[in-house]
Amino acid sequence: MDLGLNLAHLHLLLNHFPTVGTIVATGLFVLALLKKSDDLKRASLAALFTLAIVALPAYMTGYSAQAAIKGRPGISTAMIDSHQVAALVALIVLEITGAVAWFGLWQYRRHARPRAWVTPATLVLSLLSVALMARAANIGGGVVHEEARAAQEFTPPAFEPDMLKSAAVTQMLTDYPWVWPVAEILHFLGLAVLFGVVLAVNLRLLGVMKHVALADVYKLLPLAMGAFVIQGVTGMVFFIGQAFQYIDNVAFHWKILLMLVAAANVLYLTIFDDFWELGPEDDAPMLAKVASASQVALWLGVLFFGRMLPYLGNAF
Repeated sequence: MDLGLNLAHLHLLLNHFPTVGTIVATGLFVLALLKKSDDLKRASLAALFTLAIVALPAYMTGYSAQAAIKGRPGISTAMIDSHQVAALVALIVLEITGAVAWFGLWQYRRHARPRAWVTPATLVLSLLSVALMARAANIGGGVVHEEARAAQEFTPPAFEPDMLKSAAVTQMLTDYPWVWPVAEILHFLGLAVLFGVVLAVNLRLLGVMKHVALADVYKLLPLAMGAFVIQGVTGMVFFIGQAFQYIDNVAFHWKILLMLVAAANVLYLTIFDDFWELGPEDDAPMLAKVASASQVALWLGVLFFGRMLPYLGNAF
């Protein structure tokens, strides 16, 4: 069984998590508001952030699923294209939701309560994510399930933005050759800032710079999240514009896997209380040191496999 088919199967598995998960996480967030429970609110914010992470490979593996079925009898090319755009719109909104949710968690850590705008923004964005994920899933179901189609001949929605189609992004990269190098510059600047903050925070937990209170280093985390957003946006431009240069590249698979694990590892550094009270000269507990060492190793892996993209997998 070839790798593309495996990734197509992975897409069928992963796409259920952001689709069903947003409903569960949003319901949990609404329940937290009704019960006025900070613990439930933090749990729902963590769930939304996790779903934003999982949604990335769910979207990317969709290109392998597309390659596996496109051109088969009874498969609607128009519906595939529409599903791709709907999924991208849902992904963008869910990623924004995840970023706002993480900021709320950071505010809980920093000030014991998020800013006033975080709660209504998270509620609106999560409800919008539910609607958009449901729409993308509905169109996606109709791609291979004829009984799920509203009509035999699928007509793309009038409000479907052409600029989000893969062909439009590829054409933009061709028509405006400066877009790719500018995105590369921003991508690597974001990675440099992100890795710098990762080193500062995690080296403090490992015992370096012990004269600095951890709360002071912790203030740098929003800078790292901003750099991660820049990386994500520029990385998606590369991927959408040249998707089939990436989906069969083993270095890209490892880069994404390590990046997602590293992003999930941030939850430990954001949520748990066992080391954030560390003052100058205090030692972090062993579990925190293990998590910190793994965080640095994971991002070194992301750097390595990102650099190896042209040399492993013969995709470029």
